[in-house]
Amino acid sequence: MAQQLQSITITAPGFAGINTQDAPLGQEPSFAAIADNCIIDKEGRIAARKGYEMVSTNGGGVLGSSDGIESMGEFVANDGDTVFFSAGNNRIFTGTTTLTDATPGSYTPTANDWKFVPFNNRMYMFQSGHEPLVYDDAVGSVQAMSAHSASAGTPPQGNEAIAAFGRIWTADIVGDTSTVYWSDLLIGMDWTNGTSGSIDLTRVWPNGYDTVVALAAHNGFLVIFGRTSILVYSGADDPSTMALSDSISNIGCVARDAVVSTGKDLIFLDDSGLRSLSRTIQEKSAPIGDISKNVNTDVKVLFTAETGNIKMHYSPKQAFVLLNYPSLGVVYCFDTRTPLQDGSFRATTWSSMSPLCFTSLVNEELYLGVSTGIGEYKTYTDDTTSYQLSYFSHPLSFGSTSNLKFLKKINLTTFDGAEATVVLSWAYDYSGNYSKQPYVLPKSNVGQYNISEFNTEAEYSSSIALINRQKINASGQGTVVAVGVETTVDGNVIAIQELNIHALLGRTV
Repeated sequence: MAQQLQSITITAPGFAGINTQDAPLGQEPSFAAIADNCIIDKEGRIAARKGYEMVSTNGGGVLGSSDGIESMGEFVANDGDTVFFSAGNNRIFTGTTTLTDATPGSYTPTANDWKFVPFNNRMYMFQSGHEPLVYDDAVGSVQAMSAHSASAGTPPQGNEAIAAFGRIWTADIVGDTSTVYWSDLLIGMDWTNGTSGSIDLTRVWPNGYDTVVALAAHNGFLVIFGRTSILVYSGADDPSTMALSDSISNIGCVARDAVVSTGKDLIFLDDSGLRSLSRTIQEKSAPIGDISKNVNTDVKVLFTAETGNIKMHYSPKQAFVLLNYPSLGVVYCFDTRTPLQDGSFRATTWSSMSPLCFTSLVNEELYLGVSTGIGEYKTYTDDTTSYQLSYFSHPLSFGSTSNLKFLKKINLTTFDGAEATVVLSWAYDYSGNYSKQPYVLPKSNVGQYNISEFNTEAEYSSSIALINRQKINASGQGTVVAVGVETTVDGNVIAIQELNIHALLGRTV
């Protein structure tokens, strides 16, 4: 009796992102076990992430043996002048191509975890245990806040600060972690006159005790993130009469820079995973489906192991949220274009890049702080160094876990990736012992797609990325099979378009 041939077609393999949370065998083929150094592109495919091209040219000379650029921010003055600020090697720098030391004389920073806050034609800089700094476009230099002519009162040495509702707000001061301070209206350096003031949250925390970690403004509300709770205040445009509008217990934010605004929502990292503020307010408890649901255990394990400053960033141009564990060298990339049905975001990972911080410019270009200076998210190398894209499926059973499968052929369709070496891998029964078949993508197959298949030269010209289909003969046997695709990204984008896997079903085991 002839054996039955079974096929699995996975269109856009891994388009649902990584899922390491559920049982591997019971997962949809759209989920990936591994999707590293890639993104979910706008067509819904696993595609190579971009790397970075160095913007600064003298980082090695001014950063010395330090970790690199650890914080950044762009200042745009009212007259259109721009100044780019960054911090590393216990210094404040201006400039992008050339990093120029702008640290005030006799001021000695002991860390580089600055929060840069542009407000009212000035750039404010806050960091725990440091007197705040300010750059005034009219002065043209960075000063200690107390040295500025508009300064009044003792500036709080807050670790967190935001500009909102016409003033500067700051909190998380050494020895005073339950007070939020605000400056006078439109004068971010006046902490004693006018409508400046403070609020003691000691009696407001829903659990009886907490510490301020982060601040945000959202939909007209002042949002105060504690470590294990969240307070939402209305009427913050007049702090003297603002009122507590909502409070959430047992959910908070793990770090100052672990909260970002997407415009429509606030995304933050809690002990339970990556969360949406709007959904948290609606549910009032740890939800069944938070937005990092499919990688929650991994996200939490990495948070426990991370010793550096966790950084999150939202890029509107790239439509992703980045969650960076700098000392571990791991970035989680959460696609924000189309959440899954349960509301979770599709996740991939980035390795080998090792960024320290991010910022988006006014033109929405994404800059990265790295060990050698400032880089731009651009091109498909990491400062001229190639990197490996990896996609691996979960074990596939072809609808039956009890029958032996004999792989016969794997058809892989990729998009672009000219001249790249692609390695197709397969393994049986959770062994991790993969058989591998490499092949090299052609430099160009314009003729095939211009004429023979699509018969339209105008649409498929030599400047358009091309599709390549490869048929690989496979071998071996087992009850379940996992398939992987690996390739070295070295200057060209590549995307995984489709996998067709053919197997014969054998006897029941």
